[in-house]
Amino acid sequence: MKHLLNLLAAIALLVWGTYLVRTGVLRVFGSNLRQVLAASMGNRFTAALSGLGVTALVQSSTATALITASFVGRGLIALPAALAVMLGADIGTSLMAVVFSFDLSWLSPLFIFVGVTLFISRQGTQVGDVGRVLIGLGLMLLALQLVSQSTAVLTRNPAVQLMLESLTSDRMLEILVGATLSVLAYSSLAVVLLTAALALQVVGVDVALGLVLGANLGSGLLAVITTAQTNRATRQVPIGNLLFKLMGVAIAPWLIPLWLQLVQPHVPDPAALTVLFHLSFNLMVGLFFIGLTQPVAGWVEKLLPLQEAGGALNRPNHLDPSALATPSLAISCAAREALHQADVVETMLRGVMTVIKTNDLQLAQDLRKMDDTVDSLYSAIKYYLTKLSRQQLSETESRRWTDIISFTINMEQIGDTVERVLLDIEDKKIRKGREFSEAGLTEIGAMHARLLDNLRLGMSVFLDGNVRDAQRLLEEKVRFREMERAYASSHLERLSDQTMPSMESSSLHIDLISDLKRINSHICSIAYPILDSAGVLAPSRLRTPPPPVSRH
Repeated sequence: MKHLLNLLAAIALLVWGTYLVRTGVLRVFGSNLRQVLAASMGNRFTAALSGLGVTALVQSSTATALITASFVGRGLIALPAALAVMLGADIGTSLMAVVFSFDLSWLSPLFIFVGVTLFISRQGTQVGDVGRVLIGLGLMLLALQLVSQSTAVLTRNPAVQLMLESLTSDRMLEILVGATLSVLAYSSLAVVLLTAALALQVVGVDVALGLVLGANLGSGLLAVITTAQTNRATRQVPIGNLLFKLMGVAIAPWLIPLWLQLVQPHVPDPAALTVLFHLSFNLMVGLFFIGLTQPVAGWVEKLLPLQEAGGALNRPNHLDPSALATPSLAISCAAREALHQADVVETMLRGVMTVIKTNDLQLAQDLRKMDDTVDSLYSAIKYYLTKLSRQQLSETESRRWTDIISFTINMEQIGDTVERVLLDIEDKKIRKGREFSEAGLTEIGAMHARLLDNLRLGMSVFLDGNVRDAQRLLEEKVRFREMERAYASSHLERLSDQTMPSMESSSLHIDLISDLKRINSHICSIAYPILDSAGVLAPSRLRTPPPPVSRH
């Protein structure tokens, strides 16, 4: 039992090391890797080469699949080019398996020591993330040593030998076991390296090759499972890649005897033979199917057709799951989606004046429904940002994280207020056939126009973080409050003159200018985090009371 636990711990360490390398590389080079992928889509061969290079760095074809799928989901690249990237990505991960099959155990303590030193001393910086990568590489090398030692002990156990013998001569079972392990471990690379160790001491080469085929199939399944909740365009890439793997796995068993006959005499080591087969399989799939990316893309589009555009206002298009491994990119994605939320709020707010002037009941109802969009975007952004670990954010990223949450809360509350305003207009004005006085309508129009200007200024402050603009926005809060007081006094004067439209719409008029002031307060709240970070925000608006006068 102890030796089995040792083996499971070694496998877990191998998976964890792979994860550290992947997340570390994405944090250091994330934006550059995306630029490389986006810039190499001119033809299928350069696309495949870029996929190979990126995956060799991040050591995960699944991570490359998520990045590429997000590009397709946002319409940045075509599906055939994305499928070519994935063919190269599979070759990249198999090349890394070959590299790790060599005896590099002497590098493990060096990588771990240097990595921990960099990570602790420069945490939250790019140097710290490089240390994270080195820790991951060191742990992977250490884990491979532990796997080798644990399997050597387990081989002597008769029960283990009997269990492994059941895999012999059952190719479908071997593929199923390999695919299951790959999905559970979230890494085909880890499973292939484990299989290579098993081939050396436990299972025969023939069984190991079947497990490798399963590991390749499992990596394709893993990408499909990971993107299952995304939009259809994003899901097309993993499904197309899975089709390539299925076709490759269907062909490979027939070619295994010929491959062994050609390669085995020159590579007698079972472990090396296993990782070379992994590389050969992916090279075969890449060479055979690089010319079929267009037809396979057509099959995928028939299997998973895109839905008609339109009605997609409430779908969070910018929240890229693959960017979560790179905090700076993920925060940028969330900021873009927050601006989209603000655009919806602006549309609602702009329509309020149209409803007041035209008494369009249908427009009022359509605008109120848009608050559901604002709420769903707020929930999506909040959930997306909570997936980021605050401990791993730099100080600047953490501050921006807080700014985005604050901004989306304010937009959500503005949406709720606008919905309530529209409901009041429907009930107190449109259905009762009442009108504002000419002077009252002019005042409301002036406040509304000022409010739209402030909202656009608030969006600019959120986007750029300009301190001067933030100060202007906060100054607008005072001006707007003064405007609200002046217009409330004007309305009361008209009531004193017994102006009939003013008397009929008095309740709605007072509520409306009060709600507009409340909306403006939410807009001006956008300035507080920026001014606080710049250290120019006063701690209190209260005046310091004068010292008491002493009397003798």
